[in-house]
Amino acid sequence: MADTQGITGDQLKSYIERIEKLEEEKANLQADIREVYSEAKSNGFDTKVMRQIVRLRKMDQQDRSEQEELLHIYKSAIGME
Repeated sequence: MADTQGITGDQLKSYIERIEKLEEEKANLQADIREVYSEAKSNGFDTKVMRQIVRLRKMDQQDRSEQEELLHIYKSAIGME
């Protein structure tokens, strides 16, 4: 392909094709994740809570502790505890 303003078409096309392949893989993984949540739901698990746990497990302990403490403070401030 042509070289336009220092950009080689072949190199650009290669990047785009790699991104497209990864996007397709990501979509397949998201479908697999939805399927697992659906399976868990059909077995009586609360998927909203499961999603919260997954999000919390991604956090390091310090961030998780800070968030839990803030949640406690906020809930106390509005009379929920």
